[in-house]
Amino acid sequence: MTGAAGYDGRQVCVRVPATSANIGPGYDSFGIAMGRYDDVRARLTDGPTLVTVTGVAADEVPRDETHLVVRAAARLFAELGEPAHRLDLTCENRIPHGGGQGSSAAATVAGMLLARELVPAGAQLGREDVLRLATEMEGHPDNVAPTVFGGLTVSWVREDGSVGCIRHEVHPEIRLVVFTAPSHSSTKTTRAMLPAVIPHADAAANSAATAVLLHAMTDDPAYLMDGTVDRLHQSYRAAAMPESAQLVAELRSAGIPAVISGAGASVLAILDRPLDVHAWQPVGFVAEEIEVDQVGAQVTVEVPSEVGDPR
Repeated sequence: MTGAAGYDGRQVCVRVPATSANIGPGYDSFGIAMGRYDDVRARLTDGPTLVTVTGVAADEVPRDETHLVVRAAARLFAELGEPAHRLDLTCENRIPHGGGQGSSAAATVAGMLLARELVPAGAQLGREDVLRLATEMEGHPDNVAPTVFGGLTVSWVREDGSVGCIRHEVHPEIRLVVFTAPSHSSTKTTRAMLPAVIPHADAAANSAATAVLLHAMTDDPAYLMDGTVDRLHQSYRAAAMPESAQLVAELRSAGIPAVISGAGASVLAILDRPLDVHAWQPVGFVAEEIEVDQVGAQVTVEVPSEVGDPR
């Protein structure tokens, strides 16, 4: 089965969580992992790369070497000095594509973790290396970090290009409600809507709000409304997703801390109390309460006649 690669026929299974980035004022730095998952599994093959996809966007993604999971695996193989091994890959997708729930980060991290476990040289790379390489592919670490580590993450890129990340346990009373939008949003498009310069007062307000947000998410959810105020990016991108912007405004008017999820168009409500999702079902949106994922990507290695422990 894998004679050309000279390996042991193992299959690697990776479960990667959906994520929400920014969380209001934490633009390009805050991210949280959510209990919605894509399951990806692969083995090396002597034949051509095979890609099987089921679930969300199954009819929209490529079935060859251009699939994002395959490209991410190839990037990690290259980092290890390995050839671009061919894969027999199966993806079970549950994370919406283009909805601000971290689907591309999930695919990128999944591909790299698959590759790391499929060849012996992968043992030299840790999850911090996966964070760095996936950030290079994604362009920023805000979705990648919670995908890799779970929980609430604050991440940044240093002047030398290295990636920093601090992971936090989310307060046990925190509840997440995701309003999945009926439309897709392009990160590239919405990022282009941001101004090159913002008022000093807005920058100062966001700086304070990010500190309050971290405190609210980890120590005292009573500050969630104050901590989710944003004056840096959401209002500038509202024209690209008017229904989502209106939903955020309506939720916040009702005292419910709500933000655009990532680049949109989905909306995330963060609460310390139950929310009647049946009372909040805007036309076209699907509202669901989702647990915080505190673990991040989970990896299981299966070797013929032997099953490895999750790592």
